Amino acid sequence: MEKKYRKIFLPFSFLYHGIIHLRNLAFDKKIFRSASFDLPVICIGNLSVGGTGKSPMVEYLVRLLHKKYKVATLSRGYKRKTKGFYIADENTTTVDIGDEPMQFYRKFHDITVAVDEDRVMGIPKILNDRPETEIIILDDAFQHRQVAAGLNILLTECDNLYTRDFLLPAGRLRDEKKSSRRADIIIVTKCNGNLSRLQRQNIIEELNPDHNQKIFFTTIQYGTPYSLFGNENRELNQNDSVLLVTGIADPALMETHVGSEVFLKKTLRFKDHHDYNRNDINKIKDEFSALNSSQKIMLTTEKDATRLSSLKNDLKNLPVFVLPMAHQFLFDETNSFENMIMEYIKEHKN
Repeated sequence: MEKKYRKIFLPFSFLYHGIIHLRNLAFDKKIFRSASFDLPVICIGNLSVGGTGKSPMVEYLVRLLHKKYKVATLSRGYKRKTKGFYIADENTTTVDIGDEPMQFYRKFHDITVAVDEDRVMGIPKILNDRPETEIIILDDAFQHRQVAAGLNILLTECDNLYTRDFLLPAGRLRDEKKSSRRADIIIVTKCNGNLSRLQRQNIIEELNPDHNQKIFFTTIQYGTPYSLFGNENRELNQNDSVLLVTGIADPALMETHVGSEVFLKKTLRFKDHHDYNRNDINKIKDEFSALNSSQKIMLTTEKDATRLSSLKNDLKNLPVFVLPMAHQFLFDETNSFENMIMEYIKEHKN
């Protein structure tokens, strides 16, 4: 937000801060109670609105754990059309559970994917319906203190650290900066892959972690695009012309990556979690037709793919590909991070 507008919204941010501070104080003083559960519960979250890479981090943990343990994810199910508790099955659509949980379900059929606005109620329902569950991963739940997770992982963007931000509406923070003290692990995401050790140290000093908090750094690693409606994989090359269709919080990194790989790129940006309709599809088709190239494809995100797939009849004749992404740990700390996760589980698993 530009500084001239920030000044206008600062009084409202002070009011918001008062409300959030009183709420946190009530939890700290045990006036409001947090529920604990007798199995490993890992919370992934941030202090801000917008994309810090929470869903890819959930996927990272699922990949790490699902072959050894019975894993469940629990999300709010943002912008779904259903209410209350819902477990995904073979008939589930994005309308039922939301785009990010649907993304988890499509990629990992051997885990439980559940949604519930009330996480305190959602966890017992998971354990009742799937009693074999050994680990629960809470997606985007750091600010929801009704559940006392055993391990809290806080994400913050390298170029927009929470230390430099303001509370809503003047900034993007939805929780106090000091709430970061509740995190066991802080991950600085979307870093430049060439981040220097001096830059790393400067960020650590700025975040000023407690002695028991560990800070890690990740960059975005993009995979090979795969067909939305087929089995084809397709490497990008300098002769390609690409229409990039995104409905995510911040597509800038993806745009930069694609732009460095192809001859021509045009982006159609939609709002985060956008629910695509026929008018949108017609606009996408028109933009794709306007690309004057014999070697052109359409590229989208995995999150958008869950919504676009429901419009298969309108898109099936077009070369629509999905660009996967994942976190890659910097400074050779992959094993250190994964060992922390596994040690926590060993110590808290029945």
